[in-house]
Amino acid sequence: MMLDFGQFYKACNPTKTIDMGNEQDRKYYIDFSKVRGSDTTKELERTITRLSGGEPTCQLFSGHIGCGKSTELFRLKDQLVKKGYHVVYFESSEDLDMADVDISDILLAIARQVSESLQKTDIHLQPKGFKALLKGAAEILQTSIELNGEAGIPGLGTIGVSTENAEVAFSLPGGIGKITAKAKDSPGERSRLRQYLEPRTNNILDVINSELLDPATKFLKEQGKEGLVVIVDNLDRVDNSPKPSGRTQPEYLFVDRGDQLRKLNCHTVYTIPLSLIFSNDFARLTSRFGLKPKILPMVPVQTRSGEDFEAGMSLLRQMVLARAFPDVAPEKRLEFISELFEAPETLDRLCRVSGGHVRNLLGLLYSCLQQEDPPFERNLLEDVIKEYRDDLLAAICDEEWQLLFQALANKAVRGDDDYQILLRSMFLFEYRDRDGRWYWINPPLAESNQFQTWLASPSLSPK
Repeated sequence: MMLDFGQFYKACNPTKTIDMGNEQDRKYYIDFSKVRGSDTTKELERTITRLSGGEPTCQLFSGHIGCGKSTELFRLKDQLVKKGYHVVYFESSEDLDMADVDISDILLAIARQVSESLQKTDIHLQPKGFKALLKGAAEILQTSIELNGEAGIPGLGTIGVSTENAEVAFSLPGGIGKITAKAKDSPGERSRLRQYLEPRTNNILDVINSELLDPATKFLKEQGKEGLVVIVDNLDRVDNSPKPSGRTQPEYLFVDRGDQLRKLNCHTVYTIPLSLIFSNDFARLTSRFGLKPKILPMVPVQTRSGEDFEAGMSLLRQMVLARAFPDVAPEKRLEFISELFEAPETLDRLCRVSGGHVRNLLGLLYSCLQQEDPPFERNLLEDVIKEYRDDLLAAICDEEWQLLFQALANKAVRGDDDYQILLRSMFLFEYRDRDGRWYWINPPLAESNQFQTWLASPSLSPK
């Protein structure tokens, strides 16, 4: 079989998320649930479809950035759509400045995305309270926001906002989008908008529920739908910066204000930073939402004792080969390794050095593609690995090495500070098996002189 180089190059882009609703993308999907220890996507889906009893649910989803959460959320969306739900999935980073997020920002983003999605299905609402809220926000910012006129959506109504130039009108999603876009780009405008919105957060919740989510759910069920689901992706990327109260942004949003996030009258799924799993507030987080967050672990390439984990390696091989030969049956793809690599050992080297981090694996493969056409020689791959290793070594200091050695010796990460230094920086990877969590160093760092010296010392080596 001939390799379609253009398709392969596009499929290996590490920034590409597999959309399970797309027929071509589905061919690239590999189910890692058996080696990850659990099927978190199935658990999220069952909570909505089987355990909710028709009541709204709110769930949290986390994992390493780049481990495949967005792909699994697209899989969740696809499963729910097939079961009759109207699903609104969106990446919050498109609406929000991840360095500075507040609850009102998230709620407005949800309102915009839901109302826009409903309009596409010809559901048009008349949110009078929302109109008044947006009119007030526009008046607060009218000196620096220019609202271009646009026709109101039939049945939705319009809002008139007086400016020096003209009377302009905007739809609900259009109005929210124009206001929040200006606020996102300007810290000063964002502060002014929040001074107006934050004291009205409960009112925002009320109008979203009473004027948007409740009537939308009613209309959807009249159309034969099971209900409304909102999936808010990329909130795991909010900065860990402190708020004025001294609380980190994730703690403030999901622990201190979590009660408000869970009050929406529809099924919601939020991604959250993995740091919250290591926070002292984890118990409060669970109490706020009533359910423990679902964690998407890494794909293990070795066991706790250091031997190759063949089941994980086999699936990672399939992930690479599926990008090149999506129409070939899995059991036949191994016959085409020579089309991509000079030897099977080169493919194994790629899978092993990725540590089971799927975006890292694709990133290394993409770097090879940027330099040469396949089949790739081992020397090319080693050059790419060396460059990645040098980037990691340039980012780690002596104190962080000692913290890393301590975590490896204890096989545990303790507290949010350790997480921020070791896991968020991808110096350390987390895995799960039947015995629970365990950790190991990012494989390229394991080949460094610093690690090899530590490993050879009887007094410091892992216990």
